[in-house]
Amino acid sequence: MEALLEGQHEVLTAKAVELALDGDTTALRLCLDRLAPPKKDSPLSLDLPLVRSAKDAVDASSMVLAAVSAGEITPDEAGRVMALLSAHNEIIEAGDHETRIAELEKRLEEQRSRRGA
Repeated sequence: MEALLEGQHEVLTAKAVELALDGDTTALRLCLDRLAPPKKDSPLSLDLPLVRSAKDAVDASSMVLAAVSAGEITPDEAGRVMALLSAHNEIIEAGDHETRIAELEKRLEEQRSRRGA
């Protein structure tokens, strides 16, 4: 496909513009989509607390729901933020489990050392 189009980019672009100017709505849509592509994503500003624990994640998710209720963000935007919060909370929980396991292993090793002494 690329080999067939090699060197034809300018000609094809000019033809698409010509068709668009002549009223071809498909060509017009194509040209406009190139000039101003539809937004796929945009930044979202929410004043959320720093999330370092499950409780913080609960507080943050409550704030997201409140923002939806107040019409500050859309349900779709809220869903994406909630997915981020959920993923972050899973990371926090994994870190907590790792810390707890390390502490338990340390205590177990200390108990074994005391018994062996």
